Amino acid sequence: MLAADFDFDLPPERIAQHPARPRESARMLAVGDALRDRAVRDLPDLLRPGDILVANDTRVIPAQLSARRGAARIGITLDQLAPDGAWHALARNARRLREGDVLAFDGPAGLTATVRSRDAAGGVTLEFDRQGAAFSEALAASGALALPPYIARPHGPSAEDARDYQTVFAAQDGAVAAPTAGLHFTPNLLAALDARGVLRATVTLHVGAGTFLPMRGDTLDAHRMHAERGEITVAAAAAINAARAAGGRVVAVGTTSLRLLESSVDSTGTIHPFHGETDIFLRPGHAFRSADLLMTNFHLPRSTLFVLVCAFAGTARMKAAYAHAIAAGYRFYSYGDSSLLERA
Repeated sequence: MLAADFDFDLPPERIAQHPARPRESARMLAVGDALRDRAVRDLPDLLRPGDILVANDTRVIPAQLSARRGAARIGITLDQLAPDGAWHALARNARRLREGDVLAFDGPAGLTATVRSRDAAGGVTLEFDRQGAAFSEALAASGALALPPYIARPHGPSAEDARDYQTVFAAQDGAVAAPTAGLHFTPNLLAALDARGVLRATVTLHVGAGTFLPMRGDTLDAHRMHAERGEITVAAAAAINAARAAGGRVVAVGTTSLRLLESSVDSTGTIHPFHGETDIFLRPGHAFRSADLLMTNFHLPRSTLFVLVCAFAGTARMKAAYAHAIAAGYRFYSYGDSSLLERA
């Protein structure tokens, strides 16, 4: 399959620069045998008692950093935490860095890191001078949100973004980018879902800096996904399996939740506990076994996320849904509107 098969024209004015307020007032396109224009606040009416929502509880960290190596300025975006405490990061002016270089980061914390290695794609592995709570404290003082480039903030992320770009589920530090489907949920919406009898479980996938990048190469086979760390606890797996056994549907909140579920499911549809990395690339032809519905925002052309929704709900159906969304004025990307997809 060609990457060009998943391209489409999106007018720039369709790219949301701010979220809907209140968050559940965002529009939601229900995609099944027909297209239905709804709102996120309608979600309880679209689900059944006994269905289970599976959301990603990763928490976005201030991953954008500015550093000095001597007189050179180096921009750093943290990507993934390694098991030994080192960080893989994307670096502007990475060609200036060499193994053993020491970076001094801006900010009052005096944070430093040593370059352990550099890769050909502009990435570096950094060993910071502190870990754990001390690192988190220094990062809060030194870093900023790494908002997607399509959200225009000439003067940097605002205090409003610090609130807006975090989901109500956020509990586990480690994401560079928000799992954006979860941004639509509020305490009021969760209360309405509870009243409807919809169950909830959370899983953790720490979204990396490469998640929203366009595909590299002309074919899907040429693209390699960035690995991301995830966890499904024993309790979460048991809750999801029990809900499905009782006749409930599994509703993945976001592509990140779905990727993690599909990384842990077996051929019978049973979800197993998971702890580690996944680089699964969900594309047409994949047999989905973990989820029945997918709630997700509208994605970039030629992106792995648009490929994923085509794989889940059907390519022709999703191309028609996106054409409808563009014509009907839906708002796209991280701060945009939502969709609820039935599995093809």
